[in-house]
Amino acid sequence: MNTYEEAVEWIHARLRLGIKPGLERMKHLLDALDNPQDKIKSVHIGGTNGKGSTVTFLRNILQEAGYTIGTFTSPYFERFNERISLNGHPIPDEELLSLVALIKPIAEGMKDSEWGEPSEFEVITAMSMMYFAEIKPDFVLYEVGLGGRLDSTNVITPLVSVITSIGMDHMQFLGDTIEEISYEKAGIIKQGVPVVSGATQREAKEVLMRTAAERGSKFYQAGRDFGAQRLMVLERGERFQFQSQTNEGTYEITMMGEHQVQNAALALKTVECLRDLNEISYTETHLQTGLKSAFWPGRMEMVNVNPTVILDGAHNPEGIRALVKSIHERFPTDKVTILFSALKDKELKNMISLLEEPASSIVFTTFSFPRAAGSDELLSLSNHPRKGEASDWKRYIEDKLDGMEENETLFITGSLYFLSEVKPYLVEKLENSRKNK
Repeated sequence: MNTYEEAVEWIHARLRLGIKPGLERMKHLLDALDNPQDKIKSVHIGGTNGKGSTVTFLRNILQEAGYTIGTFTSPYFERFNERISLNGHPIPDEELLSLVALIKPIAEGMKDSEWGEPSEFEVITAMSMMYFAEIKPDFVLYEVGLGGRLDSTNVITPLVSVITSIGMDHMQFLGDTIEEISYEKAGIIKQGVPVVSGATQREAKEVLMRTAAERGSKFYQAGRDFGAQRLMVLERGERFQFQSQTNEGTYEITMMGEHQVQNAALALKTVECLRDLNEISYTETHLQTGLKSAFWPGRMEMVNVNPTVILDGAHNPEGIRALVKSIHERFPTDKVTILFSALKDKELKNMISLLEEPASSIVFTTFSFPRAAGSDELLSLSNHPRKGEASDWKRYIEDKLDGMEENETLFITGSLYFLSEVKPYLVEKLENSRKNK
């Protein structure tokens, strides 16, 4: 394997092995790599929605306080390397190539073992652990891929475990009730490791609290032990009041939506936990500046003004509800056009009916991904009087940008995999259009 492209192709080829819940195979792989996960100081972030945003709030605060921060997130938005980053900078191509060269023979050598070959996500998780064990950042923020208990990231023993929210997603793997899904998410709670929870449902809180008690872990629940109250909707962001037993302050973020206020509160409580463990020190300025500079692509991301185009990776019912709330708050008088595409294993009917409510018109499309739902299937699930189908999303966007009305806003939403294809195309299109004016 000589090139970066070949390395990424080898990783992606492992998708055919599917999702493989369970930790035995992962432990065997890491054992062969000299257990790099044991050489890393980490924070583990699970939950249904808000993981990526909470990671970015945390990373920015800690960086402002002078720490070097590794992050492991998914999916990537524009380039594969983003999944493994240091201080927000994706892993260099040559580093990724050398990691694949190390891991490939070990992964392929497991083919005939009792566990079989590792999946794509397991390989990427192991690569991140090798990379961070080598370059030794102060802390690594590990985002759970799927669930928690059996997720390949769950081989770490973090300093703090964070569970952002609990919602109905990935039910084919995690269960059909809030209690069952909460049990899987609670799997990242480790013996004696403090837990910060943003769960809102009574059933979810009970499961998480019980698990923390069984494992002797301090449990901090949003709304009880700490909380945030939105004070003002800003033109680009939010102002809010945060309160905990040891801190009270007013903060601003540039990410839009009430849900981002709650994610920021989780980050503030998590840094308090790290401070209480004598792992870090920080000032009020670090908190203020860190939160304000945080940005996470594809979350109510305004990529253009006049015409207004917003990208939002709302890919499950909870995410759609947050998007709909933001539309009502920020664009109450606009004509709202929605372009939507999603994966076929999602709660499509429920998601579409939620989206129809604020939409003046809704258009369904598909994209190049093995699990993408067809545009015709999405269209058939809609009851909107002004619904449409776009078999070619690029042509639709091009035509739409040319013909948008003055107070019309285009929301492009659904799968993050879809948005990761749309954004580079859209940014290039908008830049070319500005140059030609």
